[in-house]
Amino acid sequence: MWSSRTSEPYLSLTAHYIDQDWNLKSKCLQTAYLPDDHTGEVTALGLSEALAFWGLSEDKQVCITTDSGTNIVKATSLNNWTRLQCFRHRLHSGIEKASKDKRVERAVAVCKRVVAAFSFSWKKKRELAAAQEELHLPQHKLVTESPTRWGSRQKMVGRVLEQHKAISQVLSADKKTRHSVPSWQDLDVLESVHGALNPLLEFTDSLSGESYVSVSYLKPMLHLFRTQILKPLRMKHNLQKTLR
Repeated sequence: MWSSRTSEPYLSLTAHYIDQDWNLKSKCLQTAYLPDDHTGEVTALGLSEALAFWGLSEDKQVCITTDSGTNIVKATSLNNWTRLQCFRHRLHSGIEKASKDKRVERAVAVCKRVVAAFSFSWKKKRELAAAQEELHLPQHKLVTESPTRWGSRQKMVGRVLEQHKAISQVLSADKKTRHSVPSWQDLDVLESVHGALNPLLEFTDSLSGESYVSVSYLKPMLHLFRTQILKPLRMKHNLQKTLR
């Protein structure tokens, strides 16, 4: 279930299967306009009709992968289909909830404002390129965030951190944009956010693979989550100094 840029609702059906040579294949079978309310009943009927149209037998279906929307959860239940939750979507939801912090929201808003200042001004882009050369920074463009992809936010933050000296030099030279220069407090928050979330970006990329069964990555990833990413930092050194 998704909406176009003009907010028109569509239902897409993609089949993943293994051919006779054991090669993983994926085919988007159809994208149908679905103007009706996206209730569980309507969604269930739409999915059943899509399978029937392509002559696909439900008893050969292993499972259906969806997000956690109440309508799609109800639809799979009504059809008695085995549903496999999309871990990538759950990871995205968890990160979004974790980002509901005023300091993080402010810092990300500053990032967006900075990117916008350069996105809509060819002069600013030219000045940024000159500042990058002067400061011996990589000739990289700033990244615009996509609301539906948390990884794009992470990339936006990382690029702003990488280029903050050049960004500050360009924005500070113009009294109209001087107020948009990220403060040291904002940069400090962005550094923390980037450091915490950057490892998760690799997990997201791994779960987006199309040449392998991505669910096979899930158990190793959860193990790394528990043993590495979420492992409490040991403060032995600081504790020893305190005791002295």
